[in-house]
Amino acid sequence: ERRLPAGGHLEVEPPDSVVAVSLGGSQQLTCRLVCPDHRTRSVQWRGLDTSLGAVRSDAGSSVLSVRNASLSAAGTRVCVGSCGAVTFQQTVQLLVFAFPDQLTVSPVALVAKQDREVACTAHNITPASPEALSLSLLLGDQELEGVQALGRDVEEEPQQGEDQLLRVTERWVLPPLETPTPLTLRCRATMKLPGLKLSYQRAIP
Repeated sequence: ERRLPAGGHLEVEPPDSVVAVSLGGSQQLTCRLVCPDHRTRSVQWRGLDTSLGAVRSDAGSSVLSVRNASLSAAGTRVCVGSCGAVTFQQTVQLLVFAFPDQLTVSPVALVAKQDREVACTAHNITPASPEALSLSLLLGDQELEGVQALGRDVEEEPQQGEDQLLRVTERWVLPPLETPTPLTLRCRATMKLPGLKLSYQRAIP
């Protein structure tokens, strides 16, 4: 919310400077203009670098609707308002993410004392940066200690439509586990974005 000496200000809903929307999902951004007295007013969403989406504006508010979001919907949106001669603006960064519940594990079943290396893959993901997407091993409800990370691979999925998605694989060497272990070994994938945290698990039997 930005106040000006003239007393006018913009209110954006949701109020976050970064808004995450899922691929194929919908998001509405509402920008309201509060103007003192009866000065001429206007308010309008604008896109800097992107297809804007559907915009509906009247004198006091502008509503931007993004439906069936594709990756190209990501980018900066600017709400520009004016009260008489005074102009002000507020920007919102729209992020589009994909994080379906599509984890695969290898080996499909652990053979005691033979299989020491396990891999976990999250499919059809974006963004795939380590800051956004993390993969970890759990034993029961706790992160497994003593594992040796063998690295992370990011590959492109076969493209379907215009959106290029990724698959992320992480590999580990297991520490010696009690056999039979009373707890289940699981792979967990977590997506963290501003205002958002999602996670899925898949057991490695």
